[in-house]
Amino acid sequence: MKPTDFAKHLSVYLSGFLPGQRGISANTIKSYIDTFRLFLIYCRDQRNITPEKMSLKHFNDTLIAEFLNWLETDRGNSVATRNQRLAAIHAFCRYLLTEAPEHMMLLQKNMGIPSKKCTKPVLDHLSATVMSEILARPDIKTSDGRRDLAILSLLYDSGARVSELVNLRIRDLRLDDFPTVTLNGKGQKIRYVPIMSKTAELLRKYIAENCLDKPERLDNPLFVNRQKQKLTRAGITYILKKYANGKEITPHILRHTKAMHLLQAGVNIVYIRDILGHSSIDTTNTYARADAEMKRKAMEKLADQVTPDVPDWRSDDALLGWLKALS
Repeated sequence: MKPTDFAKHLSVYLSGFLPGQRGISANTIKSYIDTFRLFLIYCRDQRNITPEKMSLKHFNDTLIAEFLNWLETDRGNSVATRNQRLAAIHAFCRYLLTEAPEHMMLLQKNMGIPSKKCTKPVLDHLSATVMSEILARPDIKTSDGRRDLAILSLLYDSGARVSELVNLRIRDLRLDDFPTVTLNGKGQKIRYVPIMSKTAELLRKYIAENCLDKPERLDNPLFVNRQKQKLTRAGITYILKKYANGKEITPHILRHTKAMHLLQAGVNIVYIRDILGHSSIDTTNTYARADAEMKRKAMEKLADQVTPDVPDWRSDDALLGWLKALS
Protein backbone atom coordinates (compact mmCIF):
# COMPACT_ATOMS: atom_id res chain seq x y z
CA MET A 1 0.00 0.00 0.00
CA LYS A 2 1.32 3.42 -0.97
CA PRO A 3 1.78 5.63 2.10
CA THR A 4 -0.21 8.86 2.23
CA ASP A 5 1.35 12.32 2.41
CA PHE A 6 0.28 12.58 6.05
CA ALA A 7 2.02 9.29 6.92
CA LYS A 8 5.24 10.32 5.16
CA HIS A 9 5.49 13.71 6.81
CA LEU A 10 4.52 12.49 10.27
CA SER A 11 7.05 9.64 10.17
CA VAL A 12 9.91 11.95 9.13
CA TYR A 13 8.85 14.56 11.69
CA LEU A 14 8.73 12.18 14.67
CA SER A 15 11.65 9.90 13.84
CA GLY A 16 14.00 12.29 12.05
CA PHE A 17 13.32 16.00 12.45
CA LEU A 18 12.54 16.18 16.19
CA PRO A 19 15.40 14.01 17.51
CA GLY A 20 17.90 14.80 14.76
CA GLN A 21 17.53 18.46 13.80
CA ARG A 22 15.77 19.85 16.84
CA GLY A 23 17.40 17.66 19.48
CA ILE A 24 14.09 17.26 21.31
CA SER A 25 14.18 15.05 24.40
CA ALA A 26 12.87 11.49 24.28
CA ASN A 27 10.11 12.33 26.76
CA THR A 28 8.82 15.21 24.63
CA ILE A 29 8.88 13.05 21.50
CA LYS A 30 6.99 10.36 23.40
CA SER A 31 4.34 12.94 24.30
CA TYR A 32 4.05 14.03 20.64
CA ILE A 33 3.73 10.41 19.52
CA ASP A 34 0.98 9.86 22.08
CA THR A 35 -0.88 12.94 20.78
CA PHE A 36 -0.95 11.64 17.21
CA ARG A 37 -1.76 8.11 18.37
CA LEU A 38 -4.89 9.48 20.06
CA PHE A 39 -5.65 11.65 17.04
CA LEU A 40 -5.55 8.62 14.71
CA ILE A 41 -7.70 6.60 17.14
CA TYR A 42 -10.27 9.41 17.14
CA CYS A 43 -10.25 9.61 13.34
CA ARG A 44 -10.70 5.84 13.04
CA ASP A 45 -13.36 5.33 15.70
CA GLN A 46 -15.33 8.58 15.46
CA ARG A 47 -14.89 9.72 11.85
CA ASN A 48 -14.30 6.43 10.01
CA ILE A 49 -10.95 7.65 8.66
CA THR A 50 -8.54 4.76 9.01
CA PRO A 51 -4.87 5.52 9.69
CA GLU A 52 -3.75 4.14 6.32
CA LYS A 53 -6.14 6.55 4.52
CA MET A 54 -5.38 9.63 6.60
CA SER A 55 -4.08 12.43 4.37
CA LEU A 56 -3.25 16.11 4.77
CA LYS A 57 -6.53 17.10 3.11
CA HIS A 58 -8.32 15.54 6.12
CA PHE A 59 -6.02 17.33 8.57
CA ASN A 60 -8.11 20.50 8.89
CA ASP A 61 -9.18 22.83 11.70
CA THR A 62 -12.66 21.30 11.97
CA LEU A 63 -11.32 17.79 12.52
CA ILE A 64 -8.71 19.01 15.00
CA ALA A 65 -11.28 21.03 16.98
CA GLU A 66 -13.57 17.99 17.18
CA PHE A 67 -10.63 15.86 18.33
CA LEU A 68 -9.80 18.35 21.10
CA ASN A 69 -13.44 18.38 22.21
CA TRP A 70 -13.42 14.56 22.26
CA LEU A 71 -10.37 14.59 24.53
CA GLU A 72 -12.25 16.70 27.09
CA THR A 73 -15.73 15.22 26.87
CA ASP A 74 -15.14 11.53 26.12
CA ARG A 75 -11.71 10.95 27.64
CA GLY A 76 -12.12 13.39 30.53
CA ASN A 77 -8.85 15.21 29.86
CA SER A 78 -8.19 18.48 31.63
CA VAL A 79 -7.94 21.79 29.78
CA ALA A 80 -4.19 21.76 30.43
CA THR A 81 -3.86 18.33 28.76
CA ARG A 82 -6.03 19.48 25.87
CA ASN A 83 -3.76 22.49 25.38
CA GLN A 84 -0.68 20.29 25.51
CA ARG A 85 -2.09 18.09 22.71
CA LEU A 86 -2.90 21.19 20.69
CA ALA A 87 0.64 22.50 21.13
CA ALA A 88 1.99 19.26 19.62
CA ILE A 89 -0.34 19.65 16.63
CA HIS A 90 0.67 23.31 16.19
CA ALA A 91 4.35 22.31 16.20
CA PHE A 92 3.70 19.72 13.46
CA CYS A 93 1.83 22.31 11.41
CA ARG A 94 4.76 24.74 11.67
CA TYR A 95 7.02 21.99 10.36
CA LEU A 96 4.63 21.32 7.45
CA LEU A 97 4.59 24.97 6.36
CA THR A 98 7.95 24.47 4.65
CA GLU A 99 7.59 20.77 3.85
CA ALA A 100 4.13 21.02 2.26
CA PRO A 101 3.62 24.70 1.31
CA GLU A 102 0.78 23.77 -1.06
CA HIS A 103 -1.31 23.23 2.11
CA MET A 104 -0.32 26.56 3.68
CA MET A 105 -3.85 27.98 4.02
CA LEU A 106 -5.11 24.79 5.69
CA LEU A 107 -2.11 24.74 8.04
CA GLN A 108 -2.50 28.39 9.00
CA LYS A 109 -6.14 27.72 9.91
CA ASN A 110 -4.98 24.81 12.08
CA MET A 111 -2.43 27.03 13.81
CA GLY A 112 -5.17 29.58 14.48
CA ILE A 113 -7.00 27.20 16.84
CA PRO A 114 -6.55 28.89 20.23
CA SER A 115 -5.58 27.33 23.50
CA LYS A 116 -8.21 27.41 26.20
CA LYS A 117 -7.72 29.53 29.25
CA CYS A 118 -7.24 27.46 32.36
CA THR A 119 -6.40 28.09 35.97
CA LYS A 120 -2.68 27.64 36.44
CA PRO A 121 -1.90 25.23 39.27
CA VAL A 122 -0.11 26.53 42.30
CA LEU A 123 3.55 25.54 42.21
CA ASP A 124 3.95 22.92 44.90
CA HIS A 125 7.14 23.32 46.86
CA LEU A 126 8.49 22.47 50.30
CA SER A 127 9.53 24.77 53.08
CA ALA A 128 13.15 24.75 54.18
CA THR A 129 12.08 22.95 57.36
CA VAL A 130 10.31 20.13 55.50
CA MET A 131 13.21 19.78 53.06
CA SER A 132 15.64 19.49 55.97
CA GLU A 133 13.45 16.85 57.60
CA ILE A 134 13.47 14.73 54.43
CA LEU A 135 17.24 14.94 54.14
CA ALA A 136 17.60 13.90 57.78
CA ARG A 137 15.66 10.63 57.32
CA PRO A 138 18.05 8.39 55.31
CA ASP A 139 19.98 6.04 57.58
CA ILE A 140 23.60 7.00 56.93
CA LYS A 141 24.75 3.90 58.82
CA THR A 142 23.84 1.85 55.73
CA SER A 143 25.24 2.06 52.20
CA ASP A 144 21.74 2.44 50.73
CA GLY A 145 21.01 5.28 53.13
CA ARG A 146 24.21 7.09 52.22
CA ARG A 147 23.43 6.68 48.52
CA ASP A 148 19.87 7.93 49.02
CA LEU A 149 21.08 10.99 50.91
CA ALA A 150 23.51 11.79 48.09
CA ILE A 151 20.72 11.41 45.52
CA LEU A 152 18.19 13.59 47.36
CA SER A 153 20.77 16.24 48.23
CA LEU A 154 21.97 16.52 44.64
CA LEU A 155 18.41 16.46 43.23
CA TYR A 156 17.43 19.39 45.45
CA ASP A 157 20.70 21.31 45.37
CA SER A 158 21.09 21.27 41.58
CA GLY A 159 17.42 21.81 40.74
CA ALA A 160 17.87 19.03 38.19
CA ARG A 161 15.06 17.35 36.32
CA VAL A 162 14.86 13.70 37.30
CA SER A 163 15.75 12.68 33.73
CA GLU A 164 18.93 14.76 34.02
CA LEU A 165 19.82 13.15 37.33
CA VAL A 166 19.45 9.53 36.18
CA ASN A 167 21.67 10.22 33.15
CA LEU A 168 24.54 11.67 35.19
CA ARG A 169 27.92 10.05 34.74
CA ILE A 170 30.72 10.17 37.28
CA ARG A 171 32.73 12.51 35.04
CA ASP A 172 29.86 15.01 35.15
CA LEU A 173 30.85 15.98 38.70
CA ARG A 174 33.54 18.49 39.60
CA LEU A 175 34.16 18.31 43.33
CA ASP A 176 37.13 20.60 43.88
CA ASP A 177 37.09 24.08 45.47
CA PHE A 178 34.27 25.19 43.16
CA PRO A 179 32.01 22.12 42.95
CA THR A 180 29.66 21.91 39.97
CA VAL A 181 27.54 19.34 38.18
CA THR A 182 27.18 19.20 34.40
CA LEU A 183 23.56 18.60 33.39
CA ASN A 184 22.37 17.57 29.94
CA GLY A 185 18.96 19.22 29.65
CA LYS A 186 16.14 19.52 27.14
CA GLY A 187 17.27 19.83 23.55
CA GLN A 188 20.68 18.43 24.54
CA LYS A 189 21.55 21.78 26.12
CA ILE A 190 24.47 21.53 28.54
CA ARG A 191 24.57 23.65 31.68
CA TYR A 192 26.94 23.84 34.62
CA VAL A 193 25.27 24.18 38.00
CA PRO A 194 27.14 25.06 41.21
CA ILE A 195 26.42 22.86 44.22
CA MET A 196 26.93 23.47 47.92
CA SER A 197 30.04 22.25 49.72
CA LYS A 198 27.98 19.90 51.92
CA THR A 199 26.49 18.23 48.86
CA ALA A 200 29.95 17.98 47.30
CA GLU A 201 31.28 16.30 50.46
CA LEU A 202 28.45 13.75 50.41
CA LEU A 203 29.23 12.96 46.77
CA ARG A 204 32.96 12.64 47.45
CA LYS A 205 32.29 10.10 50.19
CA TYR A 206 29.77 8.22 48.02
CA ILE A 207 32.26 8.00 45.13
CA ALA A 208 35.12 6.91 47.38
CA GLU A 209 33.00 4.28 49.15
CA ASN A 210 31.96 2.72 45.84
CA CYS A 211 35.38 3.12 44.15
CA LEU A 212 33.82 5.11 41.31
CA ASP A 213 36.74 7.44 40.71
CA LYS A 214 38.81 4.98 38.70
CA PRO A 215 39.51 6.22 35.14
CA GLU A 216 37.75 3.27 33.51
CA ARG A 217 34.53 4.05 35.43
CA LEU A 218 34.18 7.76 34.70
CA ASP A 219 31.56 7.16 32.00
CA ASN A 220 29.50 4.85 34.23
CA PRO A 221 26.17 6.02 35.71
CA LEU A 222 26.62 7.97 38.92
CA PHE A 223 23.69 6.36 40.71
CA VAL A 224 22.84 2.68 40.38
CA ASN A 225 20.53 0.17 42.06
CA ARG A 226 21.49 -3.02 43.87
CA GLN A 227 21.83 -4.80 40.51
CA LYS A 228 24.40 -2.15 39.49
CA GLN A 229 22.01 -0.89 36.84
CA LYS A 230 21.37 2.80 36.21
CA LEU A 231 18.57 4.11 38.38
CA THR A 232 15.37 4.97 36.52
CA ARG A 233 12.89 7.80 37.01
CA ALA A 234 10.67 5.33 38.86
CA GLY A 235 13.60 4.35 41.06
CA ILE A 236 14.28 7.97 42.07
CA THR A 237 10.57 8.50 42.75
CA TYR A 238 10.52 5.38 44.94
CA ILE A 239 13.52 6.60 46.94
CA LEU A 240 11.94 10.00 47.54
CA LYS A 241 8.66 8.41 48.56
CA LYS A 242 10.48 6.37 51.23
CA TYR A 243 11.46 9.53 53.06
CA ALA A 244 8.42 11.72 52.32
CA ASN A 245 6.66 10.57 55.50
CA GLY A 246 3.37 9.96 53.71
CA LYS A 247 3.38 13.25 51.78
CA GLU A 248 2.70 13.21 48.04
CA ILE A 249 6.06 14.51 46.88
CA THR A 250 7.48 14.00 43.40
CA PRO A 251 11.07 14.64 42.26
CA HIS A 252 9.85 17.66 40.29
CA ILE A 253 8.58 19.26 43.49
CA LEU A 254 12.18 19.32 44.71
CA ARG A 255 13.05 21.28 41.56
CA HIS A 256 10.26 23.76 42.36
CA THR A 257 11.49 23.89 45.94
CA LYS A 258 15.03 24.82 44.93
CA ALA A 259 13.76 27.56 42.63
CA MET A 260 11.52 29.07 45.31
CA HIS A 261 14.26 28.95 47.93
CA LEU A 262 16.67 30.71 45.57
CA LEU A 263 14.08 33.36 44.81
CA GLN A 264 13.27 33.91 48.47
CA ALA A 265 16.99 34.23 49.20
CA GLY A 266 17.18 37.15 46.77
CA VAL A 267 18.97 35.40 43.90
CA ASN A 268 18.55 37.19 40.56
CA ILE A 269 15.82 35.63 38.42
CA VAL A 270 18.24 35.40 35.47
CA TYR A 271 20.62 33.23 37.52
CA ILE A 272 17.70 31.02 38.56
CA ARG A 273 16.73 30.64 34.89
CA ASP A 274 20.27 29.51 34.04
CA ILE A 275 20.43 27.07 36.96
CA LEU A 276 17.11 25.47 36.01
CA GLY A 277 17.92 25.45 32.30
CA HIS A 278 14.80 27.31 31.17
CA SER A 279 14.88 28.49 27.57
CA SER A 280 12.79 31.55 28.42
CA ILE A 281 12.77 33.90 31.40
CA ASP A 282 8.96 33.80 31.21
CA THR A 283 9.02 30.22 32.50
CA THR A 284 11.19 31.21 35.45
CA ASN A 285 8.96 34.19 36.23
CA THR A 286 6.27 31.66 37.16
CA TYR A 287 8.12 31.23 40.45
CA ALA A 288 8.23 34.98 41.04
CA ARG A 289 4.48 35.25 40.48
CA ALA A 290 3.83 32.31 42.80
CA ASP A 291 6.04 33.86 45.48
CA ALA A 292 4.26 37.22 45.14
CA GLU A 293 0.88 35.51 45.46
CA MET A 294 1.98 33.69 48.63
CA LYS A 295 3.20 36.95 50.14
CA ARG A 296 -0.07 38.67 49.26
CA LYS A 297 -2.12 35.95 50.94
CA ALA A 298 0.12 36.07 54.02
CA MET A 299 -0.33 39.85 54.25
CA GLU A 300 -4.09 39.53 53.87
CA LYS A 301 -4.17 36.93 56.63
CA LEU A 302 -2.11 39.17 58.89
CA ALA A 303 -4.34 42.14 58.07
CA ASP A 304 -7.41 40.15 59.12
CA GLN A 305 -5.78 39.51 62.49
CA VAL A 306 -4.53 43.01 63.30
CA THR A 307 -6.82 45.45 61.50
CA PRO A 308 -9.14 47.09 64.09
CA ASP A 309 -12.86 47.45 63.53
CA VAL A 310 -13.49 50.84 61.92
CA PRO A 311 -16.63 52.58 63.28
CA ASP A 312 -19.16 54.01 60.87
CA TRP A 313 -18.84 57.81 61.30
CA ARG A 314 -22.27 58.24 59.68
CA SER A 315 -23.91 56.78 62.80
CA ASP A 316 -22.08 59.16 65.17
CA ASP A 317 -24.63 61.97 65.84
CA ALA A 318 -22.13 64.15 67.72
CA LEU A 319 -19.64 63.98 64.86
CA LEU A 320 -22.33 64.75 62.31
CA GLY A 321 -23.45 67.77 64.33
CA TRP A 322 -19.90 69.07 64.51
CA LEU A 323 -19.47 68.70 60.74
CA LYS A 324 -22.69 70.60 60.10
CA ALA A 325 -21.49 73.40 62.39
CA LEU A 326 -18.32 73.74 60.31
CA SER A 327 -20.40 74.37 57.20
